[in-house]
Amino acid sequence: MSLNLPFRENFARLIALPSVSSPDPALDQSNKSTIDFLSNILEDLGFAVEQIPVCDHAGKYNLVAQLGEGNGGLVLSGHTDTVPYDPDKWTQDPFCLTEKDNRYYGLGVSDMKCFFPIAMEVIKDIDPAQLHQPLYILATADEESNMSGVRALAGSGKTLGRYALIGEPTGLKPIYMHKGIIMESITVTGLSGHSSNPGLGRNALDGMHQVMHMLMEWRKDLQKKFTNEHFEVPYPTLNFGSIRGGDNPNRICAKCELQIDLRFLPETSIEEIRSQLHQKAKGALMGSDLTIEFRPVFDGVPPLQTSANSEILKIAEKLSGHPASTVAFGTEAPYLSQMGMETVILGPGNIDQAHRPDEYLEINRIKPMMRIVCGLIQHLCVKEK
Repeated sequence: MSLNLPFRENFARLIALPSVSSPDPALDQSNKSTIDFLSNILEDLGFAVEQIPVCDHAGKYNLVAQLGEGNGGLVLSGHTDTVPYDPDKWTQDPFCLTEKDNRYYGLGVSDMKCFFPIAMEVIKDIDPAQLHQPLYILATADEESNMSGVRALAGSGKTLGRYALIGEPTGLKPIYMHKGIIMESITVTGLSGHSSNPGLGRNALDGMHQVMHMLMEWRKDLQKKFTNEHFEVPYPTLNFGSIRGGDNPNRICAKCELQIDLRFLPETSIEEIRSQLHQKAKGALMGSDLTIEFRPVFDGVPPLQTSANSEILKIAEKLSGHPASTVAFGTEAPYLSQMGMETVILGPGNIDQAHRPDEYLEINRIKPMMRIVCGLIQHLCVKEK
Protein backbone atom coordinates (compact mmCIF):
# COMPACT_ATOMS: atom_id res chain seq x y z
CA MET A 1 0.00 0.00 0.00
CA SER A 2 1.51 3.33 -1.04
CA LEU A 3 1.52 6.11 1.52
CA ASN A 4 1.16 8.59 -1.35
CA LEU A 5 -2.53 7.82 -1.89
CA PRO A 6 -4.55 11.03 -1.62
CA PHE A 7 -7.02 11.59 1.21
CA ARG A 8 -10.11 11.00 -0.92
CA GLU A 9 -8.90 7.65 -2.22
CA ASN A 10 -8.07 6.38 1.26
CA PHE A 11 -11.48 7.56 2.44
CA ALA A 12 -13.24 5.86 -0.50
CA ARG A 13 -11.43 2.57 0.07
CA LEU A 14 -12.35 2.63 3.76
CA ILE A 15 -16.04 3.25 3.01
CA ALA A 16 -15.99 0.39 0.47
CA LEU A 17 -15.05 -2.12 3.19
CA PRO A 18 -18.21 -3.38 4.97
CA SER A 19 -17.79 -3.61 8.75
CA VAL A 20 -21.31 -3.73 10.18
CA SER A 21 -21.54 -4.48 13.89
CA SER A 22 -24.81 -5.84 15.24
CA PRO A 23 -26.17 -8.04 18.05
CA ASP A 24 -27.99 -9.92 15.26
CA PRO A 25 -25.58 -12.63 13.96
CA ALA A 26 -27.27 -12.43 10.55
CA LEU A 27 -26.14 -8.81 10.18
CA ASP A 28 -22.86 -8.82 12.11
CA GLN A 29 -19.62 -8.70 10.10
CA SER A 30 -15.89 -8.99 10.71
CA ASN A 31 -13.81 -5.78 10.74
CA LYS A 32 -10.62 -7.61 9.67
CA SER A 33 -10.46 -6.12 6.17
CA THR A 34 -10.72 -2.61 7.62
CA ILE A 35 -7.99 -3.35 10.18
CA ASP A 36 -5.75 -4.78 7.43
CA PHE A 37 -6.28 -1.70 5.29
CA LEU A 38 -5.33 0.67 8.12
CA SER A 39 -2.38 -1.53 9.11
CA ASN A 40 -0.85 -1.38 5.64
CA ILE A 41 -1.00 2.40 5.46
CA LEU A 42 0.28 2.92 8.99
CA GLU A 43 3.19 0.52 8.47
CA ASP A 44 4.16 2.52 5.37
CA LEU A 45 4.05 5.65 7.53
CA GLY A 46 6.57 4.11 9.92
CA PHE A 47 4.25 2.94 12.71
CA ALA A 48 4.80 -0.25 14.67
CA VAL A 49 1.45 -1.98 14.18
CA GLU A 50 -0.22 -4.59 16.35
CA GLN A 51 -3.45 -6.35 15.43
CA ILE A 52 -5.15 -7.75 18.54
CA PRO A 53 -7.98 -10.31 18.21
CA VAL A 54 -10.92 -9.56 20.51
CA CYS A 55 -11.31 -12.55 22.81
CA ASP A 56 -14.59 -14.48 22.40
CA HIS A 57 -15.61 -12.37 19.39
CA ALA A 58 -14.52 -14.22 16.26
CA GLY A 59 -13.49 -12.02 13.35
CA LYS A 60 -13.16 -8.89 15.50
CA TYR A 61 -9.87 -7.04 15.91
CA ASN A 62 -8.38 -3.97 17.53
CA LEU A 63 -5.43 -2.16 16.02
CA VAL A 64 -2.78 -0.36 18.07
CA ALA A 65 -0.13 1.52 16.06
CA GLN A 66 2.74 3.48 17.63
CA LEU A 67 5.15 6.02 16.17
CA GLY A 68 7.93 7.26 18.44
CA GLU A 69 8.93 6.40 21.99
CA GLY A 70 8.19 7.70 25.46
CA ASN A 71 5.78 7.41 28.38
CA GLY A 72 3.22 10.05 27.35
CA GLY A 73 1.95 11.07 23.97
CA LEU A 74 -1.35 11.25 22.11
CA VAL A 75 -3.79 8.54 21.03
CA LEU A 76 -5.96 9.25 17.99
CA SER A 77 -8.83 6.82 18.45
CA GLY A 78 -11.84 5.66 16.49
CA HIS A 79 -14.08 2.66 15.92
CA THR A 80 -13.98 0.73 12.66
CA ASP A 81 -17.56 -0.52 12.63
CA THR A 82 -20.83 0.91 11.38
CA VAL A 83 -24.45 0.20 12.24
CA PRO A 84 -26.61 -1.90 9.88
CA TYR A 85 -28.31 -0.06 7.03
CA ASP A 86 -31.56 -0.10 5.04
CA PRO A 87 -30.61 -0.62 1.37
CA ASP A 88 -34.02 0.47 0.09
CA LYS A 89 -33.78 3.80 1.94
CA TRP A 90 -30.44 4.89 0.45
CA THR A 91 -30.49 6.89 -2.79
CA GLN A 92 -26.94 5.80 -3.66
CA ASP A 93 -24.62 2.89 -2.88
CA PRO A 94 -23.76 3.11 0.86
CA PHE A 95 -20.37 1.52 0.15
CA CYS A 96 -19.37 4.01 -2.51
CA LEU A 97 -18.04 7.40 -1.37
CA THR A 98 -20.22 9.83 -3.29
CA GLU A 99 -19.46 13.55 -3.59
CA LYS A 100 -22.51 15.77 -4.07
CA ASP A 101 -23.62 19.23 -2.93
CA ASN A 102 -20.34 19.81 -1.03
CA ARG A 103 -20.92 16.63 0.96
CA TYR A 104 -19.49 13.13 1.08
CA TYR A 105 -22.14 10.41 1.29
CA GLY A 106 -21.63 6.83 2.43
CA LEU A 107 -22.17 4.43 5.33
CA GLY A 108 -19.98 5.57 8.21
CA VAL A 109 -18.70 8.79 6.61
CA SER A 110 -19.79 10.81 9.64
CA ASP A 111 -19.79 8.09 12.30
CA MET A 112 -16.87 7.75 12.05
CA LYS A 113 -14.69 6.37 9.26
CA CYS A 114 -13.75 9.90 8.19
CA PHE A 115 -11.43 10.24 11.19
CA PHE A 116 -8.85 7.70 10.03
CA PRO A 117 -8.05 9.18 6.59
CA ILE A 118 -8.01 12.65 8.19
CA ALA A 119 -5.48 11.51 10.78
CA MET A 120 -3.36 9.69 8.21
CA GLU A 121 -3.30 12.71 5.89
CA VAL A 122 -1.93 14.84 8.75
CA ILE A 123 0.61 12.21 9.78
CA LYS A 124 2.11 12.13 6.27
CA ASP A 125 3.66 15.52 7.05
CA ILE A 126 5.00 14.56 10.49
CA ASP A 127 8.75 13.91 10.76
CA PRO A 128 9.11 11.00 13.22
CA ALA A 129 12.48 12.39 14.29
CA GLN A 130 10.68 15.43 15.72
CA LEU A 131 8.48 13.39 18.07
CA HIS A 132 9.41 13.89 21.72
CA GLN A 133 6.40 11.80 22.78
CA PRO A 134 4.77 8.87 20.96
CA LEU A 135 1.83 9.15 18.62
CA TYR A 136 -0.69 6.30 18.57
CA ILE A 137 -3.53 5.28 16.29
CA LEU A 138 -6.18 3.12 17.97
CA ALA A 139 -8.89 1.43 15.88
CA THR A 140 -11.48 -0.64 17.74
CA ALA A 141 -14.20 -3.20 17.02
CA ASP A 142 -17.90 -3.33 17.88
CA GLU A 143 -18.44 0.15 19.31
CA GLU A 144 -21.89 0.22 17.73
CA SER A 145 -23.10 -3.01 19.36
CA ASN A 146 -21.37 -4.10 22.57
CA MET A 147 -18.05 -2.21 22.75
CA SER A 148 -16.23 -5.55 22.96
CA GLY A 149 -13.10 -4.05 21.39
CA VAL A 150 -12.44 -1.22 23.81
CA ARG A 151 -13.65 -3.30 26.78
CA ALA A 152 -11.08 -5.98 25.95
CA LEU A 153 -8.36 -3.38 25.53
CA ALA A 154 -9.18 -1.68 28.84
CA GLY A 155 -9.21 -5.05 30.60
CA SER A 156 -5.89 -6.17 29.14
CA GLY A 157 -3.73 -3.93 31.32
CA LYS A 158 -2.19 -2.36 28.23
CA THR A 159 -1.01 1.25 28.58
CA LEU A 160 -0.96 3.77 25.75
CA GLY A 161 -0.57 7.55 25.75
CA ARG A 162 -1.36 10.18 28.34
CA TYR A 163 -3.96 11.92 26.16
CA ALA A 164 -6.63 10.67 23.74
CA LEU A 165 -8.78 12.22 21.04
CA ILE A 166 -11.80 10.24 19.81
CA GLY A 167 -13.09 11.46 16.44
CA GLU A 168 -16.80 10.79 17.02
CA PRO A 169 -19.24 13.18 15.28
CA THR A 170 -19.41 16.34 17.41
CA GLY A 171 -19.54 19.06 14.74
CA LEU A 172 -15.92 20.11 15.51
CA LYS A 173 -16.83 20.91 19.14
CA PRO A 174 -14.78 19.40 22.00
CA ILE A 175 -16.78 17.17 24.36
CA TYR A 176 -15.62 16.42 27.88
CA MET A 177 -18.72 14.89 29.50
CA HIS A 178 -21.45 12.47 28.56
CA LYS A 179 -24.05 10.50 30.47
CA GLY A 180 -23.83 6.83 31.34
CA ILE A 181 -26.32 4.42 29.79
CA ILE A 182 -27.88 1.10 30.72
CA MET A 183 -30.67 -0.79 28.96
CA GLU A 184 -32.49 -3.39 31.02
CA SER A 185 -35.19 -6.01 30.56
CA ILE A 186 -37.54 -6.56 33.52
CA THR A 187 -39.79 -9.65 33.44
CA VAL A 188 -42.64 -10.24 35.88
CA THR A 189 -44.02 -13.79 36.00
CA GLY A 190 -47.32 -14.91 37.50
CA LEU A 191 -49.83 -17.64 36.68
CA SER A 192 -52.38 -17.82 33.87
CA GLY A 193 -56.04 -18.64 34.43
CA HIS A 194 -59.57 -17.85 33.27
CA SER A 195 -60.28 -14.11 33.35
CA SER A 196 -63.74 -14.70 34.85
CA ASN A 197 -62.13 -15.36 38.23
CA PRO A 198 -58.99 -13.34 39.14
CA GLY A 199 -58.33 -15.76 41.99
CA LEU A 200 -57.50 -18.53 39.51
CA GLY A 201 -54.20 -16.91 38.57
CA ARG A 202 -51.64 -14.21 39.33
CA ASN A 203 -51.69 -11.34 36.85
CA ALA A 204 -48.20 -10.30 35.69
CA LEU A 205 -49.59 -7.17 34.02
CA ASP A 206 -50.99 -5.99 37.35
CA GLY A 207 -47.57 -6.56 38.85
CA MET A 208 -45.82 -4.70 36.06
CA HIS A 209 -48.16 -1.77 36.61
CA GLN A 210 -46.88 -1.61 40.19
CA VAL A 211 -43.28 -1.86 39.01
CA MET A 212 -43.75 0.97 36.50
CA HIS A 213 -45.40 3.16 39.13
CA MET A 214 -42.46 2.58 41.48
CA LEU A 215 -39.94 3.36 38.72
CA MET A 216 -41.74 6.58 37.80
CA GLU A 217 -41.51 7.69 41.44
CA TRP A 218 -37.83 6.74 41.50
CA ARG A 219 -37.31 8.72 38.29
CA LYS A 220 -38.71 11.81 40.01
CA ASP A 221 -36.35 11.25 42.95
CA LEU A 222 -33.33 10.88 40.65
CA GLN A 223 -34.21 14.09 38.82
CA LYS A 224 -34.50 16.00 42.09
CA LYS A 225 -31.26 14.58 43.48
CA PHE A 226 -29.02 14.87 40.39
CA THR A 227 -28.82 17.86 38.06
CA ASN A 228 -26.06 19.16 35.84
CA GLU A 229 -26.78 22.30 33.83
CA HIS A 230 -23.96 21.53 31.39
CA PHE A 231 -26.24 18.96 29.73
CA GLU A 232 -29.10 19.88 27.40
CA VAL A 233 -31.29 17.55 29.45
CA PRO A 234 -29.78 18.36 32.86
CA TYR A 235 -31.06 15.35 34.81
CA PRO A 236 -31.17 11.53 34.54
CA THR A 237 -33.76 10.07 32.16
CA LEU A 238 -35.62 6.77 32.36
CA ASN A 239 -37.52 5.75 29.24
CA PHE A 240 -40.09 2.93 29.07
CA GLY A 241 -39.25 1.74 25.58
CA SER A 242 -41.07 -1.56 25.08
CA ILE A 243 -43.64 -3.70 26.90
CA ARG A 244 -45.01 -7.15 26.00
CA GLY A 245 -47.42 -9.25 28.01
CA GLY A 246 -50.28 -11.69 27.77
CA ASP A 247 -51.82 -13.41 24.78
CA ASN A 248 -55.61 -13.07 25.04
CA PRO A 249 -58.15 -10.76 26.72
CA ASN A 250 -59.89 -13.66 28.48
CA ARG A 251 -56.72 -15.11 30.03
CA ILE A 252 -54.94 -13.85 33.13
CA CYS A 253 -51.55 -12.60 31.98
CA ALA A 254 -48.80 -14.99 33.11
CA LYS A 255 -45.75 -13.04 31.95
CA CYS A 256 -44.93 -9.42 31.13
CA GLU A 257 -41.62 -7.95 29.95
CA LEU A 258 -40.62 -4.27 30.09
CA GLN A 259 -37.48 -2.84 28.47
CA ILE A 260 -36.09 0.46 29.67
CA ASP A 261 -33.30 2.89 28.75
CA LEU A 262 -31.72 4.76 31.68
CA ARG A 263 -29.23 7.61 31.19
CA PHE A 264 -27.49 8.96 34.26
CA LEU A 265 -25.06 11.72 35.19
CA PRO A 266 -21.33 11.31 35.91
CA GLU A 267 -21.92 11.31 39.69
CA THR A 268 -23.27 7.74 39.44
CA SER A 269 -21.73 4.43 38.31
CA ILE A 270 -23.30 1.65 36.24
CA GLU A 271 -23.14 -0.73 39.21
CA GLU A 272 -24.81 1.75 41.55
CA ILE A 273 -27.64 2.70 39.19
CA ARG A 274 -28.36 -0.92 38.22
CA SER A 275 -28.42 -1.97 41.88
CA GLN A 276 -30.90 0.79 42.71
CA LEU A 277 -33.08 -0.16 39.73
CA HIS A 278 -33.30 -3.78 40.85
CA GLN A 279 -33.99 -2.80 44.44
CA LYS A 280 -36.83 -0.45 43.49
CA ALA A 281 -38.47 -2.91 41.07
CA LYS A 282 -38.30 -5.79 43.54
CA GLY A 283 -39.74 -3.56 46.25
CA ALA A 284 -42.81 -2.88 44.14
CA LEU A 285 -43.75 -6.58 44.26
CA MET A 286 -42.95 -7.15 47.91
CA GLY A 287 -45.56 -9.44 49.49
CA SER A 288 -46.99 -10.62 46.17
CA ASP A 289 -46.80 -14.11 44.69
CA LEU A 290 -45.20 -12.72 41.51
CA THR A 291 -41.56 -13.24 40.59
CA ILE A 292 -39.26 -10.73 38.89
CA GLU A 293 -36.16 -11.23 36.75
CA PHE A 294 -33.67 -8.79 35.23
CA ARG A 295 -31.55 -9.10 32.09
CA PRO A 296 -29.21 -6.50 30.60
CA VAL A 297 -30.30 -5.64 27.06
CA PHE A 298 -27.07 -3.66 26.86
CA ASP A 299 -24.38 -3.96 29.52
CA GLY A 300 -24.01 -0.22 29.55
CA VAL A 301 -21.58 2.61 28.99
CA PRO A 302 -20.08 4.43 31.97
CA PRO A 303 -20.42 8.21 32.12
CA LEU A 304 -17.49 10.42 31.09
CA GLN A 305 -16.14 13.41 32.93
CA THR A 306 -12.75 14.75 31.86
CA SER A 307 -11.37 17.53 34.03
CA ALA A 308 -12.21 21.00 32.74
CA ASN A 309 -8.55 21.85 33.43
CA SER A 310 -7.16 19.00 31.32
CA GLU A 311 -4.37 20.10 29.00
CA ILE A 312 -5.78 18.36 25.94
CA LEU A 313 -9.20 19.92 26.56
CA LYS A 314 -7.74 23.42 26.78
CA ILE A 315 -5.80 22.89 23.54
CA ALA A 316 -8.87 21.44 21.79
CA GLU A 317 -10.94 24.45 22.83
CA LYS A 318 -8.32 26.83 21.46
CA LEU A 319 -7.83 24.96 18.19
CA SER A 320 -11.54 24.45 17.52
CA GLY A 321 -12.69 27.87 18.67
CA HIS A 322 -15.45 26.26 20.74
CA PRO A 323 -15.84 25.86 24.50
CA ALA A 324 -16.04 22.33 25.88
CA SER A 325 -19.53 20.88 25.87
CA THR A 326 -21.50 17.70 26.58
CA VAL A 327 -23.46 15.10 24.59
CA ALA A 328 -26.24 12.66 25.43
CA PHE A 329 -24.82 9.69 23.51
CA GLY A 330 -22.26 7.22 24.86
CA THR A 331 -18.73 6.66 23.55
CA GLU A 332 -15.59 4.61 24.21
CA ALA A 333 -14.07 7.54 26.12
CA PRO A 334 -14.77 6.23 29.66
CA TYR A 335 -12.74 3.09 28.90
CA LEU A 336 -9.79 5.12 27.65
CA SER A 337 -10.07 7.21 30.80
CA GLN A 338 -9.91 3.99 32.83
CA MET A 339 -6.61 3.27 31.05
CA GLY A 340 -5.20 6.53 32.37
CA MET A 341 -5.79 8.84 29.42
CA GLU A 342 -7.24 12.34 29.60
CA THR A 343 -9.82 12.00 26.85
CA VAL A 344 -11.63 14.47 24.61
CA ILE A 345 -14.25 13.64 21.96
CA LEU A 346 -14.06 15.81 18.84
CA GLY A 347 -14.81 15.01 15.23
CA PRO A 348 -16.01 16.62 12.00
CA GLY A 349 -19.23 14.67 11.60
CA ASN A 350 -22.67 15.55 12.88
CA ILE A 351 -24.49 13.14 15.21
CA ASP A 352 -27.76 14.02 13.42
CA GLN A 353 -26.38 12.18 10.38
CA ALA A 354 -25.34 9.06 12.27
CA HIS A 355 -27.30 5.80 11.86
CA ARG A 356 -29.55 7.07 9.08
CA PRO A 357 -29.92 6.55 5.31
CA ASP A 358 -27.86 8.84 3.06
CA GLU A 359 -25.43 9.60 5.89
CA TYR A 360 -23.18 12.48 4.89
CA LEU A 361 -20.21 14.59 5.98
CA GLU A 362 -19.87 18.27 5.15
CA ILE A 363 -16.68 18.58 3.07
CA ASN A 364 -15.85 21.99 4.53
CA ARG A 365 -15.28 20.39 7.93
CA ILE A 366 -12.41 18.20 6.78
CA LYS A 367 -9.63 20.79 6.64
CA PRO A 368 -10.55 22.34 10.02
CA MET A 369 -10.39 18.86 11.54
CA MET A 370 -6.98 18.30 9.98
CA ARG A 371 -5.76 21.56 11.54
CA ILE A 372 -7.06 20.46 14.95
CA VAL A 373 -5.38 17.04 14.71
CA CYS A 374 -2.15 18.65 13.52
CA GLY A 375 -2.22 21.19 16.35
CA LEU A 376 -2.74 18.50 18.99
CA ILE A 377 0.13 16.41 17.62
CA GLN A 378 2.42 19.45 17.53
CA HIS A 379 1.58 20.45 21.10
CA LEU A 380 1.47 17.03 22.77
CA CYS A 381 4.02 15.01 20.78
CA VAL A 382 6.40 17.36 18.93
CA LYS A 383 6.98 20.16 21.42
CA GLU A 384 9.48 19.17 24.06
CA LYS A 385 8.01 19.30 27.55
